[in-house]
Amino acid sequence: MVVGAQGVIGRTLVEHLAGLGDWEVIGVSRRGGRPAPRVRHVAVDLLDLDATRAALGNLRAVTHVFYAAYQERPTWAELVAPNLAMLTNVVETVDAASPALRHVSLMQGYKVYGAHLGPFKTPARESDAGHMPPEFNVDQQDYLTARGRNAGWSWSAIRPSVVCGFATGNPMNLTMVLAVYASMSKELGLPLRFPGAPGAYDALLEVTDAGLLAKATVWAATTAACADQAFNINNGDLFRWSEMWPAVGRYFGLEVAATLPMSLESVMADKEELWKTMTARHGLAGHSYREVSSWRFGDAVFSWDYDMIADGSKARRFGFHEYVETETMFYALFDDLRRRRVIP
Repeated sequence: MVVGAQGVIGRTLVEHLAGLGDWEVIGVSRRGGRPAPRVRHVAVDLLDLDATRAALGNLRAVTHVFYAAYQERPTWAELVAPNLAMLTNVVETVDAASPALRHVSLMQGYKVYGAHLGPFKTPARESDAGHMPPEFNVDQQDYLTARGRNAGWSWSAIRPSVVCGFATGNPMNLTMVLAVYASMSKELGLPLRFPGAPGAYDALLEVTDAGLLAKATVWAATTAACADQAFNINNGDLFRWSEMWPAVGRYFGLEVAATLPMSLESVMADKEELWKTMTARHGLAGHSYREVSSWRFGDAVFSWDYDMIADGSKARRFGFHEYVETETMFYALFDDLRRRRVIP
């Protein structure tokens, strides 16, 4: 069972599991999805316990839960209750229904280390001390740890950096931010300007390819030595926007001009008509401007004027050795968006 099956992480995880050939996959999300070979989807509001029990309570053969759902809220404190409730509703429902349950995989991130609060200890390691709450990722892991003590299943916590992959209508999608921002810059005859904080242009950063993350997540969930462990998962290389930004510009055939700090959420707010014009002119697939807009998330990523890196060696010590070159990853994802006619 993949919970959050329509997000950047969940969508890729569903495809990876189905492609392995020996998994039957249930995708759980609010929107539902189209069935595919070895995949069926369930639409449910996980904040509603009765609805969750009605939708998932008859699934008696679930062996693994891959949890990647997320609910956005205005403040860090407000994130805790809904995100903990969704996880609790899923685990308690499936645990009661399926005697076959063996593992619960929890998707986290560098917020566990306080990365969202400001400069933090880097490279971050899974053994690092916690930080002042609130932090829903920590509460979720504490819940799994406590419940798992008396259960017949184990858990793992997967901690990627910014995840890059395909999804639409997702509030946290760096790939879409870069692709749509660059495409609009080209449409307007403008050079590509880095919009973030001055210091962010030269800080060290890493990201996590969604395909690599899917492989690592399944590895951790099916490797006995990984039971009840947390793992940082990243591409394995580091970059600075001062190096990557010109590479993005080259892909889109754009010159790179001097950086100009600006809020994308503000300056891109009036670009819906431009997007409609681009959609008609280039024969795009017809995604709405809202579906391709993740500007607030872009502002967050481009505001990191401190290093955003974690030590990925624990996963390698436990046996996961794959990596992805980040520039190549971005180019492949941009190619995919063009094939899908999301961007020109």
